[in-house]
Amino acid sequence: MSAVLVESHDALAAARRPNVPSAVVMTMGALHEGHATLIREARALVGETGCVIVTDFVNPTQFGAGEDFERYPRSLEADVLLSGAAGADLVYAPTVTEIYGDASFITVDPGPLGDILEGAARPGHFRGMLTVVAKLLHLTASDSALFGEKDYQQLVLITEMVRQLNFPTKVVAVETVREPDGLAMSSRNRYLSMQERALASVVPSALAQTVQMANDQGAAAGVNAGLAVLAAIPGVAVDYLTVTDPMLGAAKPGPGRALIAVRVGQTRLLDNLPCTVAGP
Repeated sequence: MSAVLVESHDALAAARRPNVPSAVVMTMGALHEGHATLIREARALVGETGCVIVTDFVNPTQFGAGEDFERYPRSLEADVLLSGAAGADLVYAPTVTEIYGDASFITVDPGPLGDILEGAARPGHFRGMLTVVAKLLHLTASDSALFGEKDYQQLVLITEMVRQLNFPTKVVAVETVREPDGLAMSSRNRYLSMQERALASVVPSALAQTVQMANDQGAAAGVNAGLAVLAAIPGVAVDYLTVTDPMLGAAKPGPGRALIAVRVGQTRLLDNLPCTVAGP
C-alpha cells in the first residue's frame, strides 16, 4: 500500500475518501516501529475501506528556548514510505504557515496538569502541544485519534481536552512499543551514541523495579527502589521518577502510574508503566 503525501488542507480534503470511518495518527515525523504500530492499529480500527491519515509536522510552539527544534530529525520521504507500508492512506505534512498562518496568539491552556512533570521541566510545552493537536483534529476531521502511551502526560492532557472541549473524536491509547532490551521506542533515541544507548537500558529496568515495589509496598517504596537502580549507573541524570494515580494526581492504593524522565548525555528519555499501588 502506498500513502499519498499532501501538504495543504485543501489537498487533504480533496484526497480523503468521504463518508467512511477515519482515524488520524499525529507525529512529528522521524517515524519508527512505534509509529508503524499506531498506524496498523488505526487501519484495524477503520477497516479496509476506512481512511487513515498520518500527520507529519514538527511543531515549533512545543519547543522551548535551547531545545532541539532545529536538530529534531526530519525524514519525510522515508516517513511516507513507512506510513504506506503500515496501512496509511494519506500523509499530511503541512508547513508552519499552513498551520499557524500569520497569527498564533490564541492557544489551548493545559491548566494545572500542564505545570507538573514534563510541564515543569519544559514550560509552555503542553500549551503548544495541545494547540497544535486541536488544530490537527479540526483539519483532519477524523472519527478517532490514536496516541501512544509512552508520552503519558501528553495522552492524559489530550484526552481531557477532547472531553472537556467536546471534540467529536475518540482518543485511543496504544501501548508503548519497546526495543528488545525494553527501552521505549522514540525518535530521539537516534541521538544516543553507542555508549549512551547502552546506558539507556537502565531506564526500563528502573521503571520495572519501581512498579514491582509500588505493587508490593506502596508508592514511596517504589520510587526509592527505582532511584537506587538509577544511582548505580553513572551518566544517567534523573529529572524525575514518581508514582501517581492514573490522572497524575497523588498516588493512592489502587491503579497508578509510574513515570520517569532522565537525561543520557544530551538526550532526554521518557517512559512510564501502569502499576497497582499497595495500600498501607
